[in-house]
Amino acid sequence: MRQSLYHGAIWSALVGLVSADAPSSQQWAERAIYQVMTDRFARPKGSPDAPCDPSRYCGGSWTGIIEKLDYIQDLGFTAIQISPVVENIPDNTKYGEAYHGYWPKNLYALNEHFGTADDLRKLVSEVHRRDMYLIVDVVINDMAQAVNGSMKDDPSLKIDYSQLSPFDDEKYYHPFCAITDWNDPEIYQNCWFAVETVALPDLKTEDTSVVAMIGDWITQFVGNYSIDGLRIDAALHMNDDYVASFSKAAGLFTIGEVSNGDTGLVCKYEDLVFGVLNYPLYQPLIQAFTAGNMLGLAESIRAVQKDCKDFTLLATFVENHDLPRFASLVNDTTLAKNAMAFNILSDGIPQVYQGQEQHMQGNYTPFNRGALWTTNYDTTGPLFNLTATLNKLRNHAISIDNRYVTNHSIELHVDNSTYATRKGPEGAQIVSIFSNQGSNGGKYQLALKDAYAPGTEVMEVLGCSKLVANDVGNLTVEMNAGEPRAFFPVAQLNNSGLCGFEKQKTVSSSNSSSNNSAQSSNNDKGKDKKSSASIITVPCPIILISGAALAVMSWFL
Repeated sequence: MRQSLYHGAIWSALVGLVSADAPSSQQWAERAIYQVMTDRFARPKGSPDAPCDPSRYCGGSWTGIIEKLDYIQDLGFTAIQISPVVENIPDNTKYGEAYHGYWPKNLYALNEHFGTADDLRKLVSEVHRRDMYLIVDVVINDMAQAVNGSMKDDPSLKIDYSQLSPFDDEKYYHPFCAITDWNDPEIYQNCWFAVETVALPDLKTEDTSVVAMIGDWITQFVGNYSIDGLRIDAALHMNDDYVASFSKAAGLFTIGEVSNGDTGLVCKYEDLVFGVLNYPLYQPLIQAFTAGNMLGLAESIRAVQKDCKDFTLLATFVENHDLPRFASLVNDTTLAKNAMAFNILSDGIPQVYQGQEQHMQGNYTPFNRGALWTTNYDTTGPLFNLTATLNKLRNHAISIDNRYVTNHSIELHVDNSTYATRKGPEGAQIVSIFSNQGSNGGKYQLALKDAYAPGTEVMEVLGCSKLVANDVGNLTVEMNAGEPRAFFPVAQLNNSGLCGFEKQKTVSSSNSSSNNSAQSSNNDKGKDKKSSASIITVPCPIILISGAALAVMSWFL
């Protein structure tokens, strides 16, 4: 049975309250997001223990997420992103079923595979109980319908628009054309994203009726479910004014997917939505930790800092549901730890895709969307522990002084194997060292200038060992086996839960006593501090073989 959304004036009135109470972009900048693909995260208790066919629904649900919120919170995440929630096409096609949520049929109904309206409201309530935020992925570029073949090859294939809601007439869509040039906005914004097996009729996003209808829908949806944010799928493929209008109608934080490495193009979307996924850093990040190009990562970071207006709302990521798993590019846990450390401790909002903390593999769709329950939600692995520790550190730094998020990450040292930064206001800064030497990396010393005030005692939180900055504020660090490092002043570790410093518990849940919260923001701006570093002794770094080439994004997503 379809779970319909409420309509009517009552939700128009409520949405004003929701918008007023929704977290600000400054508060979102303090969060760390765990990306969930609902169908693959957790089955509810009592579900059949059947194998998961990667192309079909596997039984994950909103209730399953609720039952595993402790797992996410123990990792230190303070926000959760779930996959699209609306009703999708029911067909089992050559490309599988719509388990991912990106083949919408009816915006005014929920996907019954994931649960009921009450289940979704309960998820929101349970997330909020833990002082966490919930962001929902939305598809507003197109609708979907299964077709028998390819519309490009068979002109007789037609769409039955009456089956789509609320855009139930051909007049709401661009005339059929296949995308032939993915670099030409006139083509990729006005032609159809997919035309074979599952056609994705492209909404006429420049049409005022379409703009008004999508605005009405999102206003009601936000009012109905009291969510905290929206991820806008395929923002690059829509009319700019449409994206901006949608974001305004939503009345809360929106983050756009602009899947392009061009810094200027991506940063332009800061004028249309609150935040964007940091695709300009994605490929340099992967190259830094799989192919030894740390200098290229540093250069790309400088470009993003220069070209983007607000680095605090750029979401940094190593993996997502469209991209190869890191472990499928290079199967070295130490390199994965460094990539994760950068993911969490660099500028912007950290976003981690479910299973990244378990070093899951999968080089392309649908194999990069494996069921998380196959890992038994292991909480003892090295990546899980590093993720939990560094999220705890970042959350603690923000709780002490939330100017941490507005301080640019400052480069202390970079060469082709090592990148060191400091981030945060003086006295509460995190100094991070990332390596791409991998598990076979050798021993060496790294001298970091201007890391801390002279005489500051600091804790390396991943190994719980102490160092003291010398009389000019330099820090000399012993590096070994390619492991990352993260330092923080010992005097600021009280109530952190790190390295023997206990954390006072302030939030309890119905499922466990585990807790986590990020503090409110006053959005004071911090000043950057110029720093430099010198290398003392560095052996020749190991040569890393480049991983498999980046998989092409699946056409149907």
